[in-house]
Amino acid sequence: MQHICDERNLRQNGAKNARELSETALRNLLITISYDGKCFHGWQIQQNAYTVQEAFQKALSKIIGDDYDLKGCSRTDSGVHANMYCLSLKTAHPIPPQRLKAALNRWLPLSVAVSDCVEVSPGFHARYSCVSKEYIYKIWNSEVRNPFLDGYALHYRYRLDEKLLNSAAQAYVGSHDFTSFCTVDSREAENMTRNVKSFSVTRDGDMVTMRVEADGFLYNMVRIMVGTLLRVQQGKIKPADIPEIIEKKDRSFAGPTAPACGLYLNKVYYK
Repeated sequence: MQHICDERNLRQNGAKNARELSETALRNLLITISYDGKCFHGWQIQQNAYTVQEAFQKALSKIIGDDYDLKGCSRTDSGVHANMYCLSLKTAHPIPPQRLKAALNRWLPLSVAVSDCVEVSPGFHARYSCVSKEYIYKIWNSEVRNPFLDGYALHYRYRLDEKLLNSAAQAYVGSHDFTSFCTVDSREAENMTRNVKSFSVTRDGDMVTMRVEADGFLYNMVRIMVGTLLRVQQGKIKPADIPEIIEKKDRSFAGPTAPACGLYLNKVYYK
């Protein structure tokens, strides 16, 4: 979830000529969006799949052309939603922020909306200026599924004990190597230590919400944390086992990866 295109991928980012522009001529804009991830294969441009970035860049190009450099705050997976997703846009185009906001909302698909657009300092970067992010995971905990939540919450028919799960989740809090809670893929190896600032499990009627804030997240980290807590509910993992699972640094000891449908990037915090 943390990887976005770098300078070598500027063409994919819709910034074919950004490096030819003088840095002193560029404005830097912070654009905040929300999106329904159900019809997208995540944020980042892909060759054979429709993504939020592709939809956003098509709308942006209609307004200011292709001379820009766009950076996203995070990489989200297919089917994951965002209540708050932040972009930094470097451009020489003189369009005022509020006019750009209105124009983008005209051209974007209904599944994506711009909530804010402001000018920021030249050094601001949507990803690297971020100090923490908050994700939520929604579980519809009822014997009967809710058709209006299809794709927007995990349906779990067996009763969840939110107090038990909230207590177990406190083992995640703190600075740990979360290798056990990361899907291994072809991405480059990185520092696997993350500082989880808080993790809560609450209930509102039949909706159970898991909320986690950290300085960063590994690939599928939140979904594996959720899957592990569901194994705690099922009695297949004991709450006291979670610290040991963290220490093992082995993905095979944690629970399954929960489906993407319940996951939302909820808040992004900056310095």
